[in-house]
Amino acid sequence: KHRQVDDAPYGGGAGMVMKPEPVFEAVTSSLGYGLEELERLKSEVEVVMLTPRGERLTQRRAAELAALPRLAFICGRYEGVDERVLEHLCTSALSIGDYVLSGGELPALVLIDAVARLVPGVVGNRESLEDESFSRGMLEYPQYTRPAEYMGWRVPEVLLSGDHGAVERWRREAARAYTERVRPDLLREGNDEP
Repeated sequence: KHRQVDDAPYGGGAGMVMKPEPVFEAVTSSLGYGLEELERLKSEVEVVMLTPRGERLTQRRAAELAALPRLAFICGRYEGVDERVLEHLCTSALSIGDYVLSGGELPALVLIDAVARLVPGVVGNRESLEDESFSRGMLEYPQYTRPAEYMGWRVPEVLLSGDHGAVERWRREAARAYTERVRPDLLREGNDEP
């Protein structure tokens, strides 16, 4: 009626909060449900709120979302979204990192890309999804290509050897060493696989 989508937060404080009515109505109508069908909507569609307060997005979570038939994303703005949206419309809340952006639009794009590339047929060679960072609980091993030497820097000899077993061992050890140096938290969390 007043063409207003936000209002001051109850209890005071800085910023504006997105009102529940426009969010509920936009999501339900765009997905083809009535407001009285919230439980059915949530059983048929994963409704994800992008918010710094959400669970941290991981490769495992992206794979879970890629397996679902329908996804909808809600992008917060301003100081946030009325909590009733998260409590009664969303099925989950995700964060792309421990920092704050102006809104949920960029995190939604990140999530779309992370999920879409795991949908069969999107990435040409499915094998490339198996040996990348986080797919085995560690960061990916270093990659090299031609020339074998550049400005005196050589590609590790094992990669030129043709010994597939040795190459696989080197890759595993290099991934572990790099992960230990850059993201030791991944190994402490017990996510590494043999």
